[in-house]
Amino acid sequence: MLLEVEHLTKNFGGLSAVNDFDIQVAEGEIVGLIGPNGAGKSTVFNLITGVLPVTSGRVMFDGCDITRRQPEQVARLGIGRTFQLNPLFHEFTVLENVTSSFELHPYSSLFDIFFSTRKYRRNEAFIQEKAHEILELVGLSEEADELAKNLAHGHQKMLGVARALATKPRLLLLDEPLAGMNPGEIKYSLDAIRDMRANGMTVLIVEHNMQILSLCDRVVVIGFGKKITEGLPGEVRANAEVISAYFGADYVC
Repeated sequence: MLLEVEHLTKNFGGLSAVNDFDIQVAEGEIVGLIGPNGAGKSTVFNLITGVLPVTSGRVMFDGCDITRRQPEQVARLGIGRTFQLNPLFHEFTVLENVTSSFELHPYSSLFDIFFSTRKYRRNEAFIQEKAHEILELVGLSEEADELAKNLAHGHQKMLGVARALATKPRLLLLDEPLAGMNPGEIKYSLDAIRDMRANGMTVLIVEHNMQILSLCDRVVVIGFGKKITEGLPGEVRANAEVISAYFGADYVC
């Protein structure tokens, strides 16, 4: 398994936000983590990536224990993520937003940058090329020179994904990528995530929008910080009692 989360628990005072939670993600999979608002989905992401300290349990990535690692260490090991609140540079162009994210993998020394050496210019050209490839992957190549603030909501969301991809992750964590989108934006985003999968990306997706099931190899359902069930999308979709209890009758398919 690329990612193994075992008995993960997070307490805030006397309140348990995540309780004895397990999840595994194999390389090349898309796994969905679904549940209602307040179920603990984003807290799980924050524990995996070191944003929050773990109360107990273990997080393993490619055989390495990362339970106590800092967020920047987790990112350098190969876990990228997006956030519900999309941290973009709104006055930068789309392309500049992506190239700025390559700083996690420094290609040039301070000497190279200060004196604009041949190595620096060569590395800058390389970064520009890779950034354009990422924008092509997420469907934003035609908006490369547009200011981020001028993008539609769905495109801003995918720009956040592009910035995460620029860190060269082996595992990408997407935190509610469909939130606030209209039907057209949802279709665009689902297609872009499918393209990432076709290019070999491993993805763990947090969502409460059940349309995400169409992307997933497996789905884990969380409620009140605990794993409720796990299975194939069709199995979860057919589990009317669980879905009705945690998502409401309107979500039962």
